[in-house]
Amino acid sequence: MDESPSWFRKLLTWKDPTEEGQQIMQKGQCAEKEKSCYASINGGETAEASCVPCASTASRGSVTCPTCQGTGRIPREQEEQLVALIPYGDQRLKPRRTKLYVTITVAVCLLMTCLMMYFLFPRSIAVVPAGLNASAISFDNSSYAIILNMTNMLNVTNNNFYMVRVAELAIEVLHKALVIGKNTAMTHLDIPPLQGAQILYTVSSRILDNNTYNICTWSRIKVHNVLLHIQGTLTCSYLSHSEQLAFESYQYVDCRGNATLPGGFLRRS
Repeated sequence: MDESPSWFRKLLTWKDPTEEGQQIMQKGQCAEKEKSCYASINGGETAEASCVPCASTASRGSVTCPTCQGTGRIPREQEEQLVALIPYGDQRLKPRRTKLYVTITVAVCLLMTCLMMYFLFPRSIAVVPAGLNASAISFDNSSYAIILNMTNMLNVTNNNFYMVRVAELAIEVLHKALVIGKNTAMTHLDIPPLQGAQILYTVSSRILDNNTYNICTWSRIKVHNVLLHIQGTLTCSYLSHSEQLAFESYQYVDCRGNATLPGGFLRRS
């Protein structure tokens, strides 16, 4: 009676040798697959891995990645479709010296803006009549007229940090509120930054006044000066902008002969 149960147990625990060999072969194949998977993770030559780790190697506390199936590699055609996630506490997401960079950027922008405003802000262009340079007098006895050809000087100062071009100069000469001469000249003069230039202009005038004619031709009178009112407009251009500058002056001219009085003028603003 005691021997029968032991015999029965041996019969239940007996296994077919072929089945044991198959189990051993399966374990070996599983181990080879696991090695090949690790080899592909650590730098295999193929860009795509098809092996899947055996279910026996996965522990209960981990889950196989559904994208790469635990291989650590993805197919090359999915490179532009998948997005890598970075943990919130990663150091690469933490800003470093942000306030310093923002402060430096704002300071540089303000400095550049101030410099541009300082150098590009338009300043005044000074136009000052410099007086008579030369004059020529002649008389028309038939019409009691005085023919006056005079050359005057005009000083122009550029107070800007960029070049200014003087395009046109328009002049009018008046005697007793009557226009006796006009002239318009195209100068095309370039004045460098923070520098000045002198412009010479000539105006031909004709005075038709008997009293003035008598003063200029009467030898008993020692002073033969005629007061002329000169007014003009200077057209300047800079930075694609055109500007007209008006000026005027009162000037004495000796009408007895070809004489000049440099600087003998009264300027009114």
